[in-house]
Amino acid sequence: MSISLVPVLLLSLTAGSLRGQNFPQEAFMIQYFERRMAQLEERLNQCEQNAATVSQRFYDLSSEVRGQLSVLNAVRSEVKIQMESILVRVDHMEGELEYLENKIPTLQNIEMEEALMEQQVMDAELDRLKKKASIKLENDCSMALSAVKSLKIVKRAGDTYGSWFKDPSSGSHKVYFLSGLRNNTLLEYTSVKSFTEGKATAKVIQLPFYWQGTGHVVYNGFLYYHKADTPNQIVKVGLPNGTLADTMLLPGAGHLPTYSLNPNTFLDLAVDELGLWVIHVDSDFSGNLVINKLDPGTLAVEHTWDTLCKSRGAEGAFLICGTLYVVYNTRYGGRSSVQCLYDIQDTIHSDESPVLFFPKRYTSHTSLYYHPKDRQLYAWDDGYQTIYKVEVHRKDVEATTAG
Repeated sequence: MSISLVPVLLLSLTAGSLRGQNFPQEAFMIQYFERRMAQLEERLNQCEQNAATVSQRFYDLSSEVRGQLSVLNAVRSEVKIQMESILVRVDHMEGELEYLENKIPTLQNIEMEEALMEQQVMDAELDRLKKKASIKLENDCSMALSAVKSLKIVKRAGDTYGSWFKDPSSGSHKVYFLSGLRNNTLLEYTSVKSFTEGKATAKVIQLPFYWQGTGHVVYNGFLYYHKADTPNQIVKVGLPNGTLADTMLLPGAGHLPTYSLNPNTFLDLAVDELGLWVIHVDSDFSGNLVINKLDPGTLAVEHTWDTLCKSRGAEGAFLICGTLYVVYNTRYGGRSSVQCLYDIQDTIHSDESPVLFFPKRYTSHTSLYYHPKDRQLYAWDDGYQTIYKVEVHRKDVEATTAG
């Protein structure tokens, strides 16, 4: 039986009993008990509602706590992962510190290395001075260019681009002819006269590799040229049979044309009184010309000089007694002129020398070759083979005059 029905039943029984006895306070008592029962029922309902509210709040709090615990577990897992990552990084840093501590030299070792470096620099400078002195002593060469004279057009033959020259070997009068920018055929004439007259048949020499550009030379019976399809390979071929004698790779060369007005020549070989040279542009040296002294026997680079002469606007260059003379022009063709020079023995300077003009002729040179015994320039000008006579004077006289 429900608890709420008990007061009602008691009230009913009491009311019935009171009515049967017919007491005067019957109505008052009935009302009193009814009010009390209503109050009890209201309090009972209030307690039930409070209990339900407490139960709901407890459930909500329990759910919130469970949610917070889930978040806390996730945060704890993330912190654990980060701590593990930090530990790994700390171990890595400790390993690097240990490596650096083992690699970093002590102050004593640093001082020893600095002293060794200074000694190496002094040795290199001494070696350079020795080489410079040996070049000067072994070859009595104190001539400097003073003028370019008497243009002579020998012939017009071959392509627009090409090169022709003589072998400066003692007693040799042979002339060599290479037409075009790429070929493997060398023509040999017995003399300038036979080349000019064209009556004698030229000897055809097949080369082992194609050449590239127009910067070739013949020196002491060997042809030296830039091998085609390579950036910086120089080939040495024995004449008259065209047999391969040696090759070498020139460091730092082949990235840019040697002369901006002659864009097909990347290596320009040259000969003067001191021997065999090669001129090129080093892209890491502001586009300036670099000259290298080569050992003609082994093709080893004996020494290298960085010059202040620009490749831009240049059409060619040649050397006389260890001095580089760079010839400039315009891309439309005009009168060529020597506007920059570099003396490896530092006896003459470009800013102290006047501009030297070439005699007027057709367009621009695609090759210039100096013959040290003839003191002539063999030039190729738009398919014309020309010869310039050069005038020279002693360097010491110029230095005295400048002083």
